[in-house]
Amino acid sequence: MTGATDRPERPDPLDDDLGWMLGIVFRGYVRAAEHVLTDFPGGPRGYQVLTASVTGPGRNQGAIAEELGIDRTVLTYLIDDLERPGFVARRPDPSDRRSRLVDVTDAGRAAWEQRREALRRVEAHLLGSLTPTESTTLRTLLQRVACSTQATDPLHNLCEAVTHIHPDPPTEPR
Repeated sequence: MTGATDRPERPDPLDDDLGWMLGIVFRGYVRAAEHVLTDFPGGPRGYQVLTASVTGPGRNQGAIAEELGIDRTVLTYLIDDLERPGFVARRPDPSDRRSRLVDVTDAGRAAWEQRREALRRVEAHLLGSLTPTESTTLRTLLQRVACSTQATDPLHNLCEAVTHIHPDPPTEPR
């Protein structure tokens, strides 16, 4: 009987497919994270908003939306969800009266720390096949790729990306 980590004689094309690998890991993480955050206001996205807000002084809602890639309208509802149990508070931005800053409350910080610990256990489980050094290396590399991707936004110009894949436009069937 072969184990899950055994490889067949011939290479599987999926073994080298970044999308497949990321998808498997992402889906596993999302399933576990949703379980940990099932009763958290706004679910995983609410947790991300709180995470983006937890360090430093209050942040502008627009900056949070941009950093997380969340539509501003959706962000407003997520902040509403976090405000109800007292996890965040909004206050006017002194430099722009049309803008609101989001401050994390003590209750929000405590809730974030509790869920952060639970998510660390999820991450440890998902990365359990790696040594501690490999886990650290993977996190470092993923952080670099994530920051680079966020900075360059490869989906900004989909036509350019597709042109690299298909240099000649498709022809109409006759």
